Amino acid sequence: MTASALGFAHRFVAAGRPALPTLLLLHGTGGTEDDLLPLGDRLLPGAAQLSPRGQVLENGMPRFFRRLAEGVFDLDDLRLRTHELADFVEAARARYDLGPMPPVAVGFSNGANIAAAMLLLRPGSLGGALLLRPMVPLVPDPLPVLGGVPVQINAGTADPIVTPAQSEALAALLRRAGAAVTIDWVRGSHGLAQQDLEIGAKFLEGLTIAGQ
Repeated sequence: MTASALGFAHRFVAAGRPALPTLLLLHGTGGTEDDLLPLGDRLLPGAAQLSPRGQVLENGMPRFFRRLAEGVFDLDDLRLRTHELADFVEAARARYDLGPMPPVAVGFSNGANIAAAMLLLRPGSLGGALLLRPMVPLVPDPLPVLGGVPVQINAGTADPIVTPAQSEALAALLRRAGAAVTIDWVRGSHGLAQQDLEIGAKFLEGLTIAGQ
């Protein structure tokens, strides 16, 4: 299903296995609401999928928030867009009757960064997050209380965009806020690899078992 209602163009795929958590799929720069649906199918088959398209355009390419340069974010726009996305998720949960459990974000690159921002600015909006090649989006003051929300960070060993220090800094920030963070190093660059699928599927399977 493609829809522009609720404030975002998005795709919603109903659950084949309603007991599974809903996946909130958040694409990278230049992606669309269709990009991560095949990944969601492989990570957690049968889960409902909610996949919005970023509303900011950079040289015609969709993003979830503005940046001033590579790795330099427009923090005012980031805050605004994070709250817009969190509001969309709340409205979509009601529209599609997704139940009482918040969705688990699966975000890649720019999508991973806004998922991290949701954790930091709108605690409770996500039930967990699989962050693929993220960096620190912002450091809120005060930090939220995340109460053990599970977060999996997949960082690339040869990523030219996100340095190891940035990946470690995000893990440390989220841990200080109380999240249960695991970081794994994937052999490769900024793009996704088979190892991302294996780590991500194991993480999501663990959330499913824990919720039973």
